[in-house]
Amino acid sequence: MLSFLSWSKSVAGLQNGQLKPCPASPNCVCSGKGAAISDPVHAIAPLNFQGTPAEAWERLAAVLQAYPRTKVVTRTETYLHAECSTPVLRFVDDVEFLLVPNRQLIQVRSASRIGYSDLGANRKRVDELRRRFEAAAPQ
Repeated sequence: MLSFLSWSKSVAGLQNGQLKPCPASPNCVCSGKGAAISDPVHAIAPLNFQGTPAEAWERLAAVLQAYPRTKVVTRTETYLHAECSTPVLRFVDDVEFLLVPNRQLIQVRSASRIGYSDLGANRKRVDELRRRFEAAAPQ
C-alpha cells in the first residue's frame, strides 16, 4: 500500500513560470509551451476569455468549485491547482491553470498521477471544464 501512495504523489507546479510539459505517457494534456501543436496526444487549446482577467479567474474558480469530485488546493493571482478524483476508483488527477492576462487566455494542464493511459479522461475533463467556463461567461 505504501508504494501505491508514493506513486500517487502530485508533480503539479510551475517550471520556470510555465506549466510543466506532459510526460511521454498519453495520460496528460497541456496547452502550455511544453505542448507542441504537432503533438496531438498531449496538445490542447487554452481557455480564452473576454473581459477582465480577474473576472475570468473568478469564473474559473466558481466552475471548479461546482465540478464534481474536485478540490482546489492552491490558488494565487495567476496559478490554480485542483485535484480531481475519478468516479469509480477515486484516483486523483491534477488539473492546473495559469492565467496569462496580457493574452486573455488561461493555459491548462491535466494529468493522471498514476498509470500510463487514461483512455482520454484528462482531455474529456478539460473539454467539459472549457464548456462550463464558456457557458458561465457574461452575455
